[in-house]
Amino acid sequence: MRKILTSLTLFASIVSAVNVDKSMMERGKEIFDQTCAGCHGKDGTGLKQGGFNVQPRNFTRSILDENQIYLIAKKGAFHWGAVTTGMPAWESVYDDRSLKAVAHYVYNTFAKESHKKVEEYRYDSSKLSEKALKRGKKIFNRNCAYCHGKEGKGNGVATYNPEKSIFPYNLTKILLTEKQIFLFTKYGGKHWGSQKDDMPGWGVKYDDETLMGVARYVETNLKQKR
Repeated sequence: MRKILTSLTLFASIVSAVNVDKSMMERGKEIFDQTCAGCHGKDGTGLKQGGFNVQPRNFTRSILDENQIYLIAKKGAFHWGAVTTGMPAWESVYDDRSLKAVAHYVYNTFAKESHKKVEEYRYDSSKLSEKALKRGKKIFNRNCAYCHGKEGKGNGVATYNPEKSIFPYNLTKILLTEKQIFLFTKYGGKHWGSQKDDMPGWGVKYDDETLMGVARYVETNLKQKR
């Protein structure tokens, strides 16, 4: 049994190593250190400095996969639902190959272990009852709409108060999958790399079926196909 486990561990290590492209890692690190580290830090944890409405994300707790990181680097966070422009679009500065190299470096250096938890989480909303789906909409309107707005555009009542400095995402533009929406809702933004607690973890109040209903509602009724 021990030999089997050792073999499986070795196989997993080999597969992981094969998926890492050395030349892309080198190019990605070069660009990251020159361009991204000024905000995100060379360790990827996000520098806690002034001048940002929304602090740079901690990549070591990222919920994103490699392709999602690439798309955000290419188009900028505003394109994908952020209501601030702190994370710009780099497509006018770097070519596609360079941006994919950055994403490859960020994912494999900082985000891989965190995102592995997303991949390993067993999520199946295919058997949600009609009651759970209706409850998902009800819970969204009762709780989430206060910040995100009833249409999910990030313009809820909470954003009218400038003293609160709340910048909820426009959910109609987000990159997240339904599973990622569920996990983000369950555990909260800080668990997945946000520097603030303004997006709470609702898993302390609602069960998984209820939060699956919320995630399905966002995925099918608010999020636009892009």
